[in-house]
Amino acid sequence: MNQKRPKARVLAYYLPQFHPIPENDAWWGKGFTEWTNVGKAKPLFPGHYQPHVPADLGYYDLRVPETREAQAQMAREAGVEGFVYWHYWFGNGKRLLERPFNEVLASGKPDFPFALAWANETWAGFAHGANDERPPLIEQTYPGDEDYIAHFNAVLPAFKDKRYITCEGKPIFIVFNAGQLPDAHHFISLWQKLAKENELKGVFFIAHEMELQSTERAAFVREKRKKEGFDAINIVNLMIRSTTQLPLWNRIVRKLFYKHPCFRFVPDLKPYDISIYRTTLDRDEDVFPSVVPGWDHTPRTGIKGSVLYGSTPEKFGKSVQYAVESVADKPYEKRFIFIKSWNEWAEGNYMEPDLKWGKSYLEALCKNL
Repeated sequence: MNQKRPKARVLAYYLPQFHPIPENDAWWGKGFTEWTNVGKAKPLFPGHYQPHVPADLGYYDLRVPETREAQAQMAREAGVEGFVYWHYWFGNGKRLLERPFNEVLASGKPDFPFALAWANETWAGFAHGANDERPPLIEQTYPGDEDYIAHFNAVLPAFKDKRYITCEGKPIFIVFNAGQLPDAHHFISLWQKLAKENELKGVFFIAHEMELQSTERAAFVREKRKKEGFDAINIVNLMIRSTTQLPLWNRIVRKLFYKHPCFRFVPDLKPYDISIYRTTLDRDEDVFPSVVPGWDHTPRTGIKGSVLYGSTPEKFGKSVQYAVESVADKPYEKRFIFIKSWNEWAEGNYMEPDLKWGKSYLEALCKNL
């Protein structure tokens, strides 16, 4: 891997749930981290690649500075411009999993660009590893202006850090569930006002959008977000929830029996197909495409999970190639491509080396930049 200037600005979503916190101790047992789910995973159908075992970095603890330095060096060598740390603010000042990023910010190390993505989502249901009937672990709330101002002030030191990733001279800020904001236009307007009062040009808001199953739907959502004040959208089309690519008989069976436990013999399976990530909007300046190394939710959810099967470094490389081509005519500062993700191991969605593929996914990324 080399140090040539990449053809695109590749950013990788970064999960901080690889260190224990009191809340996870209470919910799942003493010492729980994401590695707990990764380690207990089992193959659920012939050829199912589980468990996934980390290689070069091992079962790391993100409280260790040397681990964070090693991750940054690995990403830099592969052509990743920076990490987008998932940031948790549940309202009324409640935060979780903030320690790794806070230490990166306070220490100045690693000297590697970063941005924040607000994971504004209630932790509930099987998506978070809980039984569907279990009460929410923690609620996402939106108390109002006082809390919005406190939230802005909490992230302001990061916005002003020299490492923070910008677009048009503004720090980028991704919102995971843009559609869940009670009044997105008001929230964004308030933060823009606060940014200028704090000697920033503003904030470059990006809406993270999942499962836009058609170009028409993507275009509709894009226009809606722009009216709310977002500067761009990041499209992540895993199509896990979509049945449109399945044969008619399969769709009928799923409709009738999918939720009945007696008929759940294997997880929800979809082939890894880079065409499902594409939209004709990817070439637009205010649309930032994504590339996905893989997806396998079964370490968290077992048989109720979903799997994109058949991912290989070669196929991933082709998805990178397509994404690079789709941003080639944009101004360089807007040639963003998002990797989902750097280290979401319990969702089979990571770039870090494992025992099966080693650094092959990183090499495929670098080769196509």
